[in-house]
Amino acid sequence: MTLSFWTTTTTIVMGKTFDYIPEDYIRWALKQHVFWVATAPLSESGHVNLSPKGVLGTFHVLHKNKVWYEDLTGSGIETISHLRENGRITILFNAFEGGPRILRLFGRGTVHEFGTLEYNALLPVEERNPGSRGVIVVEVDRVGTSCGWGVPLYSYAGPRETLVNFGVKLERKDQEAPWHSGHGLVAYWQRANQKSVDGLPGLQIAHVSGVTPVAPIKGKTLVTGMVGQKAKPEAIPAPWIGEGVRLVLAFVMGLVAAVMYGQFAGIAVDRIGLRS
Repeated sequence: MTLSFWTTTTTIVMGKTFDYIPEDYIRWALKQHVFWVATAPLSESGHVNLSPKGVLGTFHVLHKNKVWYEDLTGSGIETISHLRENGRITILFNAFEGGPRILRLFGRGTVHEFGTLEYNALLPVEERNPGSRGVIVVEVDRVGTSCGWGVPLYSYAGPRETLVNFGVKLERKDQEAPWHSGHGLVAYWQRANQKSVDGLPGLQIAHVSGVTPVAPIKGKTLVTGMVGQKAKPEAIPAPWIGEGVRLVLAFVMGLVAAVMYGQFAGIAVDRIGLRS
């Protein structure tokens, strides 16, 4: 269906609806740096939620009526809580560069938490982002496109690194002392991701699955580029590095001591020789 308004000279197309995602919109959406997710509780006094999602490579299209995205740990749990209650969800993409464009995906969402078979099937451990707590799968039943003339032009400057680094640090604590430190990602899920602002249940499996979150970036690194791109990592010393440093220092100190001892012994021999 096409919606339009008439001018005195021509017809200007304002929006279209589809029962599937057109191929050219799929290609365009996968190139975007941010998308928006809207959900709401059933209660008329409940809070509608709108969340930005901005880590490149977390949004995926299975086919023209099914998409999913990787849900990274945040301070709230609104989307997951609302989907558990009623499943309603809308995903929006809009163009900040180039021609104006808006894409809305309406559908029903399902939550698959970290530690479940469904999560692992879509997101193997080597592809998982640090801090990943779930996968949101959406069955798309309506697609809306419109112009986006009111959206300003912005130039992309680059990703923020804080969220991914936050996940790396928390997961490292879980790996060093799994389930016992109280300071890792699992403990954070227990503290901050159990209920929505309206008291709806949030995470139910991830924090009790018995599976320790493992960051896919080897060597305990902080990411200094966007996950999903060729990032240049900044290394965090792994435990064995500290032991190696201690061994090198011990070797150097031993060498210095040997040289000093040799010099001292030589001087002593010379003095004995002079006396004799």
